[in-house]
Amino acid sequence: MDFGKYKYESAQKARESRRNQQQTVIKEQKLRPKIDPHDYETKKGHVARFLSAGNKVKVTIMFRGREQSRPELGFRLLQRLADDVADLGTVESAPKQDGRNMIMVLAPHKNTKSKAKAGK
Repeated sequence: MDFGKYKYESAQKARESRRNQQQTVIKEQKLRPKIDPHDYETKKGHVARFLSAGNKVKVTIMFRGREQSRPELGFRLLQRLADDVADLGTVESAPKQDGRNMIMVLAPHKNTKSKAKAGK
């Protein structure tokens, strides 16, 4: 067998397999524990838009100064956000403290991405 032909065919197979993979996009939304109600609604709208487009959302709460001693404020805020967008997505990774930040990942429901592509 010709090595050049083998090399070409393996490159074609690799290219074809890359074409069939789907790219996962993770959007990030940053919040603070003492967020104003209107700002919270705006950020919630952004999260809802990302989830309805079929993207995962990483929600980060940044603690500064004495806020670090009250992580339950951030946990309650993340729980509230997860409940508010429950119809669009589910919690993929539960809220966890990471140094000064608390992180939670929301994933869209399985059929959301197909609806988003059908609408385009």
